[in-house]
Amino acid sequence: MNQDTVITAQRLLNLYRQQHVIFGGWAAVNRVFMAEATPDVMDELRKLPTGKLLALHIENLRSGRTPMDSINRDLLPYGGMMADTAATIPLTPDEWRELENGIHEFTPDQSGLTRIQSLKVVRKFGEEWLVGIRAALAKKPELLEKWDLVSQTYRAYFLWKVATDLLDAPLSDRSRAQLQADMPEYETYLPMFGTAGEELLSRLRIFVSSIKDAPANRPPVATKK
Repeated sequence: MNQDTVITAQRLLNLYRQQHVIFGGWAAVNRVFMAEATPDVMDELRKLPTGKLLALHIENLRSGRTPMDSINRDLLPYGGMMADTAATIPLTPDEWRELENGIHEFTPDQSGLTRIQSLKVVRKFGEEWLVGIRAALAKKPELLEKWDLVSQTYRAYFLWKVATDLLDAPLSDRSRAQLQADMPEYETYLPMFGTAGEELLSRLRIFVSSIKDAPANRPPVATKK
């Protein structure tokens, strides 16, 4: 198994799954798919969960059946649930007021995330609350910018947990490849935790190249850089 091929396939699959929170949407990620999906990467994609869908999407792009700024609805990640949620849930005036107040009062830490997730208007979107609220704020750029801080904080804490779980688990070739594919995200978000984040990032870099058990970590308070 070519490690570079596995890493590239994992990274492309991450882009596919996270397109709904990537600036530029399909137009941006499709260019990456076209540039990096070599025959070996395509073979590896077909072995991964949901990777067959991405491989079909890339084939459609290359054949011209799918325009470079879109995707066939049948091949949407998560069965199109993200797109459906964003498009079909309207907000009442009271919900708008609750959302705006919650965004203005948000603090980039665990308690801030807990408060924002406890809002009735946020719970209305279920597990897709991040992308659902982003879609609702599409015509409110001043609030959308503040919502980006919510998304960044949530992602930072999520990656902290994933990283510490990895450090506590036996490392397989595939999990090492997944970690290496995700390193740009860790390098973006873990520094939000200051010195503790930099230390965890250093341990992850070591973890990529060696199998070594490490003790669990408790996340500190994230701060906006």
